[in-house]
Amino acid sequence: MFGFVGVLVIIAILLLFSAVKILPEYQRGVILTLGRYTGTRGPGLVLLLPVVQQMIRVDLRITVMDVPPQDVISRDNVSVRVNAVVYFRVVEPDKSVLQVENFLQATSQLAQTRLRSVLGQHELDEILSQRDSINQTLQAILDESTDPWGIKVANVEIKDVDLNETMVRAIARQAEAERERRAKVIHAEGEMQAAEKLRDAAAMLSQQPQALQLRYLQTMADMSHTGKSSTIVFPLPLDLIRPLMEAFPAAMRAKDDDKPITW
Repeated sequence: MFGFVGVLVIIAILLLFSAVKILPEYQRGVILTLGRYTGTRGPGLVLLLPVVQQMIRVDLRITVMDVPPQDVISRDNVSVRVNAVVYFRVVEPDKSVLQVENFLQATSQLAQTRLRSVLGQHELDEILSQRDSINQTLQAILDESTDPWGIKVANVEIKDVDLNETMVRAIARQAEAERERRAKVIHAEGEMQAAEKLRDAAAMLSQQPQALQLRYLQTMADMSHTGKSSTIVFPLPLDLIRPLMEAFPAAMRAKDDDKPITW
């Protein structure tokens, strides 16, 4: 008799332990009564009817999922290998249990297919330079697709874009040519700006002859201060040598005609 009672006590204790559940703050319990959904409970202490009710735990914390590397052909027919990371969390525990068999696997497969399809619509330069906009597009598409499962996609980030060696060398040559082009354009713009300033300076000096004389003297002063120089610069007004310059051709013609040279 005592053995039978002991067995009943042990069974009662086991049923009591199976009926009492404790859920932490970050978990919720989806309750199924005889296979039918009857509510979501938690956190804290949850009492279940043994055998009749079943509870499935669902974690509400943000889950970080690493998307395996995917071989993608861009719109300009360049083969790249891309991997990404997806941040998501469950916002409706009942849907994550009732609407999809395994929401983790389903979200992973969906992220892989959407990553290939979205990147295939962009050229290589856009994939490398416009990651923020592509990340936002992927996040919006995944969030819309997983909404019936009660999942909220918080963020999607493209981690690495791997290229083959031939494409890396081609991009390096393109970047070098672009830098040379910009250097030539900047040099030409500098020459144009310098020419404009010189033109303005010449126009200003032509209005005041005294300014040209002062500039001439300033240039001589600068030359005299450039280190140790044995060169002596002596200014000679053009008005003094102009008669000589005019008489020189006449003297040369008189010499050719065997006439006396007069000064």
